[in-house]
Amino acid sequence: MHVDGMKRRHFLTLAALSSVAAACGADSPADAVRPAGKPAFRTRLRIPPLLEPKAGKDGVRRFDLTMQRGRTAILPGALAGTWGFNGSFLGPTIRASRGDRVRMAVTNRLQEASTVHWHGLRLPAEMDGGPHQTIEPGATWTPHWTIDQPAATSWYHPHPHGRTATHTYRGLAGMFIIDDDRPTGLPERYGVDDIPLILQDKRFAPDGSPAGDPLKGTFGILGDHMLVNGTYGPFLEVTTERVRFRVLNGSNARMYHLSFADRRGFHVVGNDQGLLAAPVPVDRISLTPGERVEIVAAFAAGEQVLLRTLSGSDDIDEGDFDLLKIVAAPRLAASPPLPARLADTAPITAPPGARVRRFRLNGHDAINGKEMDLSRIDEVVPAGATEIWEIENTVYAHNFHIHEVALQVLDVDGEKPPAYASGHKDTVYVPPKSTVRLAVRFGRFTDPATPYMYHCHILRHEDSGMMGQFVIVRPGTEDRTPRTIAAHHM
Repeated sequence: MHVDGMKRRHFLTLAALSSVAAACGADSPADAVRPAGKPAFRTRLRIPPLLEPKAGKDGVRRFDLTMQRGRTAILPGALAGTWGFNGSFLGPTIRASRGDRVRMAVTNRLQEASTVHWHGLRLPAEMDGGPHQTIEPGATWTPHWTIDQPAATSWYHPHPHGRTATHTYRGLAGMFIIDDDRPTGLPERYGVDDIPLILQDKRFAPDGSPAGDPLKGTFGILGDHMLVNGTYGPFLEVTTERVRFRVLNGSNARMYHLSFADRRGFHVVGNDQGLLAAPVPVDRISLTPGERVEIVAAFAAGEQVLLRTLSGSDDIDEGDFDLLKIVAAPRLAASPPLPARLADTAPITAPPGARVRRFRLNGHDAINGKEMDLSRIDEVVPAGATEIWEIENTVYAHNFHIHEVALQVLDVDGEKPPAYASGHKDTVYVPPKSTVRLAVRFGRFTDPATPYMYHCHILRHEDSGMMGQFVIVRPGTEDRTPRTIAAHHM
């Protein structure tokens, strides 16, 4: 079951962006290392380490992150300059549970200002890590909050206005896993049968360093080397009959159409904001930048299979890429059956007469005809509201991310989303010349002076101005809320 009847173009267009971007002035292949055939898959998949918190007498779990420069051999024998958290490339996995009080200490050892956004986390605006929470070189930012949301796979990455694409492309990204106390029956041993997969595409200069200008062309970078957890040509040995994969599209622009080479079926068990009510059987799924999905796949002892991204256009053949070779051990530990029910995930339903907000995506640098302005509040939302947001895309492919919220796709041009993408999300694909309707549930943190963001998560577009700001306020105070703010640290 590919897309449950949704128009194929809705899930196929963005995969063709590489060819379009080349025609629009994206990086020239002559300036980068081209892959010499398919990777050999001889490098063991790197599993990002878990970041161990420091526990204080006050019960707060403290996590230390440092943004830093380093050198990494992404390609064999080519040591090149990269950026990372607590290391030279990417970052550790942060893991916390619902009810935890957490405090981050994020230190900037780069030579320019940046931020760290907790993508998918429900938290106060001043802790969100958007472009207003700038961390200057040498400074440390210490956001703190209480985890209060269902188990989910989230992530963290930079969000400086105009520089997000560059900072993320250089290597600043990591996973943030949230647990809760509800037993699921799913695989849960991190690095054993619960595996993070951060998918990225890169182009490389002759010295092996990531190449190209993330702000050039219509879509920015679309690479020809596929990385998983920063590993090129990786293999993973599995030792259990079933494995849970937490998949993050950490690319700047690429859409992935994921399938196993033998077209075996697997199950989707979670979307961006948490588990589905029940597993959904599929043999192919699609992910745009910033989206996450949790899947469970079954393996037989001694077998090998490739995870790949498939060509996704009826008009322009983007080409297929193999991502990860999975090698099953000669003997596999038994796994419990996949549960029939996963979570009490109720649909997000807007009440009768709910506010409808409409957003029009213009080109690659404006929403509703306006480029991003850090001093302008575009929308004012009452705390705890559930609204309908209609996202109209007038041109080529986009996607849409809203900070702080949980949302559900109601329809795309009147058609329901596929079952595997019908859960709670925070980032959605908006196909070319289509309208996506969302039921959006907002949190209860109020702050009329500090905004959250909504934006296209194709990072070239975000940096070019396809972003807006909203504040959450005490109900009844919307009309009294100022529509301008002083930009913080800008």
